[in-house]
Amino acid sequence: MNKIEKALQRTTDTKALIIENGAIRRVPEMFRSLFGEKKAVVIADKNTYAVAGKIVNEELEKTGIATAKPLIIEDADLFAEWHFMEMVENHLRASGAIPVAVGSGVINDLTKYASTLLNLKYMIVGTAASMDGYTAFGASITYKGNKQTFDCHAPYGMVFDPKIAAKAPKGMSASGYADLIAKIPAGADWMLAEAAGAEPIDKFSFDLVQDDLKEALSEPDAVAAGEVKPTEKLAEGLIMSGFAMQALQTSRPASGMEHQFSHYWDMEGLCYQGKHVSHGFKVGIGTLVSTACYEFLLNYDFSKLNAGKCAEMWPEWDGIKKEIEEIFKEKPTLRERALKESKAKYVSGEAIKKEIEDVRKAWPELKNELKKQLYSFDKIKDMLKRVGAPYEPEMIGVSRERLKETFRGIPYMRSRYSAIDFILRAGLTGDVTTCLFGKGGRWEI
Repeated sequence: MNKIEKALQRTTDTKALIIENGAIRRVPEMFRSLFGEKKAVVIADKNTYAVAGKIVNEELEKTGIATAKPLIIEDADLFAEWHFMEMVENHLRASGAIPVAVGSGVINDLTKYASTLLNLKYMIVGTAASMDGYTAFGASITYKGNKQTFDCHAPYGMVFDPKIAAKAPKGMSASGYADLIAKIPAGADWMLAEAAGAEPIDKFSFDLVQDDLKEALSEPDAVAAGEVKPTEKLAEGLIMSGFAMQALQTSRPASGMEHQFSHYWDMEGLCYQGKHVSHGFKVGIGTLVSTACYEFLLNYDFSKLNAGKCAEMWPEWDGIKKEIEEIFKEKPTLRERALKESKAKYVSGEAIKKEIEDVRKAWPELKNELKKQLYSFDKIKDMLKRVGAPYEPEMIGVSRERLKETFRGIPYMRSRYSAIDFILRAGLTGDVTTCLFGKGGRWEI
């Protein structure tokens, strides 16, 4: 049994995956195996319809599958926003057909949530190796100006043709590559969380993401050049990450501290040069910050950590609440989320003492494992540069001052345990901030 077959045994929603050159011609085969004689409707934007959607529609018709009129969203400012989701929902309701989404992140998320609202299963034909959300549960959609993740089912089936994906705009593969390289510090976060007693590792999901990860990341230049086989390896890594999230019903296997930067900037509505910054590009910068934090921890003398003193310094909830209100005093939406997430993960000083003691005890072995898991900051920066992804915050419109401000808020933005939680609870925030933004730091201000 190969890796894909093993993964599909654990997924809750997705039951079929075809990833091969020429796979687009097998869409009718998969549709009929999953949906029998039901009617199909293609959902695409003007670009994805031109490169793949038209072929998909023709192949469905050619094999005798009934089809409704495709929905081709032609808006030049298309993004995962509620208005466009309602457009998809209304078209599906009127057509009475099973959606066949043809596209990448935006088209997939819009179709994913609209089909969930209508209690429909759907399938996706991926056109770019641009993110890990194809096969993940949940959809990230902007609602009333705020980017939110809505619970919904993953696709029932997926078809991915590497030849088509390799021809996608270079920025899309670069974004997917940045999203995949984030799994390296995300895996380290899970290792640290287990040592701290916060969340045990699920070996199946961890291995599904991590086992072939570095091989999938090994050819950034070839990905940038649009070579088919490296693009296929990248896509498989992203799809496996989605399967791992689906199997565990949480994004933990693929998301750690680095993703919090993307969520934070989403809620701030980050745009650069008049366009929304891609998820992968935001995560790539977050990956550099997370990696820099781990380099600090790997070089820190843990014998200096006094668990009792850390517990004494740890504030009551009212103190945390006051800190959050100060940090986010002019950002009510972020403040609301920070209060909710931080309250969910708040623990007592006594629990902090045990956590620090547990990590100190595990550190000699954990340190060695983290060294094997992680890439260096300089290596990740070089790989991002070679693939064509941003490798400095200014390249996505984030100044060093703004990055520092974001870093200050990150500990409060998610209840999931990551390196930033250990840094905060161990009383190391000031030292790490200086390491990152002080004289001689990675982003000296």
